[in-house]
Amino acid sequence: QVQLVESGGGLVQPGGSLRLSCAASGSIFEINAMGWYRQAPGKQRELVVTITYGGSTNYADSVKGRFSISRDNAKNTVYLQMNSLKPEDTAVYFCKVQARKFARSSWGDYWGQGTQVTVSS
Repeated sequence: QVQLVESGGGLVQPGGSLRLSCAASGSIFEINAMGWYRQAPGKQRELVVTITYGGSTNYADSVKGRFSISRDNAKNTVYLQMNSLKPEDTAVYFCKVQARKFARSSWGDYWGQGTQVTVSS
């Protein structure tokens, strides 16, 4: 089993900042890509940003210049620094990890339980 534990969500005023964390644990041999997605009420889940093991990133246009992803491979943890938050950033944020449990096993996608981010005055 692969477990993902997210933290760092909450209520923040427009223009404020939050930092999300997602730590992976359990039966993990190797992690490839890690990323963050979000889902607002009544909308489909959408990509926020992904990062490869080597550090290459892919940001959604809506968050470029405001959000920053990083990862600590030694700790199997991914972070999302969110600055200049807007009300439209309000959503449940999910982390996703592409991992495999053994050297020759297939890659699987694992999701966290989600953390609520609310941007409101």
